[in-house]
Amino acid sequence: MKRSKRYRQLLELVDRNKRYSLEEGIKLVKKTASAKFDESVEMAIRLGVDPRKADQMVRGTVTLPHGTGKEVKVLVLTKGPKAKEAEEAGADYVGFEEYIEKIKQGWDDVDVIIATPDVMSEVGKLGRVLGPKGLMPNPKSGTVTMNVGQAVKEVKAGRIEFRVDRYGIIHAAIGKASFEEDKLLENAKTLLDTVIRLKPPAAKGQYIRSIALSTTMGPGIKLDRNQVMLELR
Repeated sequence: MKRSKRYRQLLELVDRNKRYSLEEGIKLVKKTASAKFDESVEMAIRLGVDPRKADQMVRGTVTLPHGTGKEVKVLVLTKGPKAKEAEEAGADYVGFEEYIEKIKQGWDDVDVIIATPDVMSEVGKLGRVLGPKGLMPNPKSGTVTMNVGQAVKEVKAGRIEFRVDRYGIIHAAIGKASFEEDKLLENAKTLLDTVIRLKPPAAKGQYIRSIALSTTMGPGIKLDRNQVMLELR
């Protein structure tokens, strides 16, 4: 693959043969952010699981203490008094029938959809549309709930959903390159702690295989797994 001059210059900052500590990785990933926009800082965690097996699927949510730096648009699908609760909590869109129709017509200008259990029989019919986009409400991720006010506030405050992909890797944004180092560090540790707590009983051997950081447009920075584990203690 042909790389741009900018990318090649960034690559020179990273020692490809070195495995960095989490603190070193955070410092370096900020240096590799050179795009004209505020790049996201991403973490990739490769796990020792077989995601094809239901008892080894790793998915969950975590509220990052300093958020992701991204403004999240939230749609709440509900009826009755819960609509007012969602609006007061700061949801961007609230309703039911009109949004069901808009979604069927291809509308998807939202980042998270929250629904109350009483409307899931209708929302479930949109699975083929919402599923591939990662927008399908799910009880495990806290997006199917009667407590819509709290759910909206948590999402707005920086709660993210993650799940292992078919290669056994979790990809998640832990903030923006403009964040201070200590905030990125705390967000990273919070994500890692959560992933470790979700280790499936069926997973054997080494659970956290490797960890890497990168910005949206920057090269990957490989971390020293053992050193990171020590930093989490």
